[in-house]
Amino acid sequence: METISPKLLNWASILDDKTRQQAVMTADLPFIYPHLALMPDAHLGKGATVGSVIPTLRAIIPAAVGVDIGCGMIAVRTQYSVQDLPKDRKSLREDIERVIPLSAGHNNKTVLPTAESRIAELKRRAAKAGFNPAQYVAKWELQLGSLGSGNHFIEVSADEHDSVWLFLHSGSRGIGNRIAQHHIGLARHVGRKHQAYLPDPDLAYLDEGTPQFDRYIAELRWAQHFALLNREEMMDRVTAQFSRWVGGNVRELERINCHHNFTEQETHYGKRVWVSRKGAIKAGLGDPGLIPGSMGTASYVVEGRGNPASLNSSPHGAGREYSRNAARKTFTLAELKRAMRGIEFRASEAFIDEIPAAYKPIDQVMQDAADLVTVRHKLRQLVNVKGN
Repeated sequence: METISPKLLNWASILDDKTRQQAVMTADLPFIYPHLALMPDAHLGKGATVGSVIPTLRAIIPAAVGVDIGCGMIAVRTQYSVQDLPKDRKSLREDIERVIPLSAGHNNKTVLPTAESRIAELKRRAAKAGFNPAQYVAKWELQLGSLGSGNHFIEVSADEHDSVWLFLHSGSRGIGNRIAQHHIGLARHVGRKHQAYLPDPDLAYLDEGTPQFDRYIAELRWAQHFALLNREEMMDRVTAQFSRWVGGNVRELERINCHHNFTEQETHYGKRVWVSRKGAIKAGLGDPGLIPGSMGTASYVVEGRGNPASLNSSPHGAGREYSRNAARKTFTLAELKRAMRGIEFRASEAFIDEIPAAYKPIDQVMQDAADLVTVRHKLRQLVNVKGN
């Protein structure tokens, strides 16, 4: 761990100058307490750095939560071993791609029976929160059970004992993004009228005790729950397809579901603060967590160490070294195919920006995180599903 300043602690051994400067800028805000914690996967983000833990006194920066509110991971450990699996993994990949829309949620045509109770729960929560999600997305219900694109994925993996895991990454989809963008814009508007100079307009904040703050928290919590249920819905569909493929029902030995774009109120260094984890997971003592690598590399099942300096947090993944545009200009489909050798996946130029070389080496990230989490399992990919 490196002390960059009294208000900025850094766990990233790979850190470019622009990311460092962005983190310094955020950490210098007067309401940051006690300090900003920069995770090993840190890279440049909108307003605030992705891979940072941002504790704030009586205020929240919406852009520091992230635009994919509640994005996170879910994993299920099955009773199956690699030796139990059929050899034709392509059919499983195609079945998963058939039952889960892989990009925009409007590719869902109807609400599946498995999603009905979850949508009913979300409608009740929205009514209690005093808002109608349809003001952001008219048919938001159809987005429940859709994956999205970018670094979102579905994987079948195996651990060091050859136990098979089902693993996926997704968030609150278009509805969460619309909610986030609305409140980021609102914070900017408030900032222009009432706040002192900010080094970046996306660091505009909402003050606790104001109607704008209360509205953001209510809708944020709803979107976080949408994201959690979205992962549960997709995992149920993946489990059903896996069961059909392997020829037997899945017995879930373990299920872990955790956010990495969220905020919640916690006590640190003697004060109640709002902790926004943007590209970071909660890693209190004993907390289960999931840290995926990039496409084709290892993922980790972890347990939090409860490191107080990190504000009980850990990285959420590998973290980008190349922007998407730079990756598309630098790497080729042939290189992606070589990186994915031995893994069943859909070879497409759409995924070049997800090539492992565009990310930090996950093993280095995990080495940097040694005082933040304990590794329980290291997973290798067998099947990889991505959204366009």
